Amino acid sequence: MAQIAGLLVDIDGVLHIDGEPIPGAPEAFHALVQAGIPLVLLSNTTLRSRRELGTLLRGLGFPVNDEQIVTAARVAAEFVRTRYPGQPCYVLVEGSGIEEFADLPQTDGPEARVVVIGGAGECFTYARLNHAFRLLLNGAAFVAMHKGLSWQRRDGLSLDAGAFILGLEAATGVTAHVVGKPSLDFFRIGLAQLGLPASKAVAMVGDRLQDDILPAQALGLTGILVQTGAYRPHTVSSEQPDVVLPSFAALPAWLRTGTA
Repeated sequence: MAQIAGLLVDIDGVLHIDGEPIPGAPEAFHALVQAGIPLVLLSNTTLRSRRELGTLLRGLGFPVNDEQIVTAARVAAEFVRTRYPGQPCYVLVEGSGIEEFADLPQTDGPEARVVVIGGAGECFTYARLNHAFRLLLNGAAFVAMHKGLSWQRRDGLSLDAGAFILGLEAATGVTAHVVGKPSLDFFRIGLAQLGLPASKAVAMVGDRLQDDILPAQALGLTGILVQTGAYRPHTVSSEQPDVVLPSFAALPAWLRTGTA
């Protein structure tokens, strides 16, 4: 039997894809809750606020409360709030993740001193990206909610904000401070919320080797890679996860038996 005292779990591609639950994932989540295993959900999603994400997951059958969810948007807002207090921000993000910045001064003008970029979407027009480019050239700080290059939607793998962030970094010479995965600090926030120290007794469950599994392993956690969402066979290379499971649905059985 696998001795796991707590779980950090990615959301997109692990529990659901674009609002469609992974088959068997809600039932597996229920089983883990019934077994008394504490879970914290770590997500780079910026399309949804924590409130909206909690509502979505409960609607899909996952017994989760909002306090169990840590999102890159929420952490980014807290980072800006503490690192750049009172500084006007230019926030480029699609969806309700912008709610997390409601109490921060925001502007679309040239006076912005912090550029914050979240998940890509229709708002990523040339004009808006060019505005961010000029702000960075004029000395604004650069904060990225994450640096993911792609994400899985129901209609296929799609381009994400990381591609635009890399372009802005190359064009301006300004390196973005990344608050979401694979930042080790993001995992440490999850561990603090879980109330457990970093150890093999805590497992990270994700669909991305580079963003989910390897950073967790660097902190000493058990890395569990699921073959759903953004997983592609070629992503498993010389750097290996501790465990590979077909999906989140297989997790309770693995915890009971120690075999995939």
